[in-house]
Amino acid sequence: MNKIFEVPLYAYERSEDQDAPTPVRHPVVVIGAGPIGLAAAIDLAQRDVPVVVLDDNDKVSFGSRAICFAQRPLEILDRLGAGKAMVEKGVEWDVGKVYFDERQVYQFDLMPEAGFQFPAFINLQQYYFEDYLVQRARALQAEGKPIEIRGRNKVEAIGTHDDHVALEIETPEGAYTIEADWLIACDGANSPTRRMLGLDFVGRVFEDNFLIADVVMEADFPTERWFWFDPPFNRGQSALLHKQPDGVWRIDLQLGWDIDKEEEKKPENVIPRLKQMLGDDVEFELEWVSIYTFQCRRMEKFRHGRVLFAGDSAHQVSPFGARGANSGVQDTDNLIWKLKLVMDGHAPEALLDTYNAERVHGADENILNSTRSTDFITPKSEISRVLRDAVLDLSERYEFARPLVNSGRLSVPCTYDGSPLNSADALDGGPHRTRPGSPCPDVPLGEGFLLPLLADRFTLLTIDADAPDGFEEDGIPVTRLALKSTDDTSRALARRYLGDAKSAVYLIRPDQHVAARRDAWNEDLFRAALRRATGKEL
Repeated sequence: MNKIFEVPLYAYERSEDQDAPTPVRHPVVVIGAGPIGLAAAIDLAQRDVPVVVLDDNDKVSFGSRAICFAQRPLEILDRLGAGKAMVEKGVEWDVGKVYFDERQVYQFDLMPEAGFQFPAFINLQQYYFEDYLVQRARALQAEGKPIEIRGRNKVEAIGTHDDHVALEIETPEGAYTIEADWLIACDGANSPTRRMLGLDFVGRVFEDNFLIADVVMEADFPTERWFWFDPPFNRGQSALLHKQPDGVWRIDLQLGWDIDKEEEKKPENVIPRLKQMLGDDVEFELEWVSIYTFQCRRMEKFRHGRVLFAGDSAHQVSPFGARGANSGVQDTDNLIWKLKLVMDGHAPEALLDTYNAERVHGADENILNSTRSTDFITPKSEISRVLRDAVLDLSERYEFARPLVNSGRLSVPCTYDGSPLNSADALDGGPHRTRPGSPCPDVPLGEGFLLPLLADRFTLLTIDADAPDGFEEDGIPVTRLALKSTDDTSRALARRYLGDAKSAVYLIRPDQHVAARRDAWNEDLFRAALRRATGKEL
């Protein structure tokens, strides 16, 4: 068993707040020291916003849990100081293979073009992810940044007010109370915060269950995603195999609906299932076993006054497609720069309503794709199964059928089409992939890459265009990054940002999403675009 499970990462220590005569007010409190809560706290601290993280645990999550991390979240985590460590430890993959019965019907490549700093996907156990984020938080503390993690601090009650949130906290040494100007709830799918505020999910729970087994074994399978429909070792059901670091393999086996979950998790029942799949001659040991039920649900709103929900506390999707943790990282990426502007008085509170609008859009996109995947993987009628099996048969020989095969549409970055923060697209012939609302794709630039140059601030990106070195509007500075398409021998810059246009000027948000683009600099129009992107014209 991996010893990382046993080591307290943020052991309980008595805080000064517990001895204060009246509740201490903090600018931001985050509930939950999982990946999403830590990502939010690190982002805040890097922007010099004081933040306290409260968690009723003091260790990493038990079991690998989320394991697939996509390119866009890795780019975000690089900005937070953890992306490179994750890639270094993780297992990179971009090829997926789909099997029907005993036949491979087709395979796909998630990285069809080069010129990116990060891979399409890595597999990495969630406990390593959490460990790297805690290490990053400790490094920020050593630099004097205002971040604190309080282990074994369990929030027992929450009171919401117009100008703050009150929290009652239980610890090994008794209870105490603090206040927060803003509260970010990242306390998971069973969020106590959501329950204490009388809120709930809306959506769909599917009548099916999957067994997850993390298995330690020596195997020479390639580093690929393998998905089976109706395999001989799990007839009438499906299965998934993924490689993780340290000789750990993730196996998912569909079990059906009417099962005894506690019985199915017992080693004496799990091991025979795995032997059917792997063969009697393969030696392995179980590291972690769990059972999950497909759920595609979300809160109706992610903002409730001064309480903001992110990650699994705000939305749930079935795991095929790796849309859970990846989506949660994008939640915090969207939220924190907006909260910083509001707290500094540079943007109205209405800007936080666009966090709700944009990330509800992202959640609905994930739920739609996840629901379609679930319906394809677990057909609910005989005619649906016949149709599904026909598609699988056809995909072996015919290209047109392959997009119809749905073994989990894998996580892609969210584009905020229709966001109130977008300005009209005025770049004739510009690439569809970099329209307003889109996340900026990376580009190789000499010794480095584009995205690190677009982080944490508003940027005026000019390509073969003249513009001032920067400008300021209502206290918000915009810095110019001037590039020439001729400097990029790979032509990736031209393909991804110019298209058929001869020049381009982009306004890029602090989360590296496009706010506006035109073929040339126009001061009045870009000042208006900045006001729009910061919520001043809502």
